[in-house]
Amino acid sequence: MLSVFRQRTEQGLRRSKETWFGRLSRLFNRAAIDEAVWGEVEELLIAADVGVATTAKLLELVKEHAQRRRLEGGPEVRAVLMEEMVRMLSVEVPEQPSPTPMPLVILTVGVNGSGKTTSIAKLAHSYREAGQSVILAAADTFRAAAIDQLRVWGARAGADVIAHQPGADPGAVVFDALEAARHRGSKVVIIDTAGRLHTKFNLMEELKKISRVASRSHPPAPQEVLLVLDATTGQNGLAQARYFTEAVGVTGIFLAKLDGTSKGGIVLAICDQLKIPIKYIGTGEGLDDLAPFHPRPFVEALLAPY
Repeated sequence: MLSVFRQRTEQGLRRSKETWFGRLSRLFNRAAIDEAVWGEVEELLIAADVGVATTAKLLELVKEHAQRRRLEGGPEVRAVLMEEMVRMLSVEVPEQPSPTPMPLVILTVGVNGSGKTTSIAKLAHSYREAGQSVILAAADTFRAAAIDQLRVWGARAGADVIAHQPGADPGAVVFDALEAARHRGSKVVIIDTAGRLHTKFNLMEELKKISRVASRSHPPAPQEVLLVLDATTGQNGLAQARYFTEAVGVTGIFLAKLDGTSKGGIVLAICDQLKIPIKYIGTGEGLDDLAPFHPRPFVEALLAPY
């Protein structure tokens, strides 16, 4: 199964590999790396959405290791760069209490258009493929279209959907979904939420309320707060992540639409600047186009020499 996920990761990173990171990798085919090459490396990393601050930190670490170990050849330095990237992406994940009380409750947040609903469907499909029953809670009650869309995707993924009428209290939807999960013995509840502009105070307060309802109904829910970020938004995603983390304590990121961008470096900025682990990446438009995030295969897909 790991080889399947590796293939999906490579598929999702194809555009990044063919552009910025492909050019970056080829720089290290040289016999020696001089200051001019380092300048090009810096420019390519920044262009690939790694960000100025993270790029500076990364290059400082690589140069330090290369000098200490007296590495001069391009392939050797590339290997050091890849190791430092893997280290940067290996954000420590707090251990969950064991055993985690069932159902597992995943609160998904993110702005409209980020790919949240399709990402939820991919998650549901993944759990269903693993033999676990799934309930989706349609807590984005502000848009009738959001409820209808979740119903359609839920049917495709084989997951039950708990929904109220448009305009209903999102907290009530979450309560009913958790009650349904208990009565049906469902193992996973995934909560969809409204995704209007992340700068809106009332949206953040609403998300806090939904989290409190879940916690009161089923401690220690939500066990996971998953932020769906559109990989094509680049550095703007960092601001979104900060707002949502302050409101509801994001525990992981689902990076959607990775296949639609040539700037896969945003993952480095997220892990370095926010210390939030990437949990999943979206690698296409189908239900199967999801891969759990693993730092080493990710970096190898980006920078392995041609």
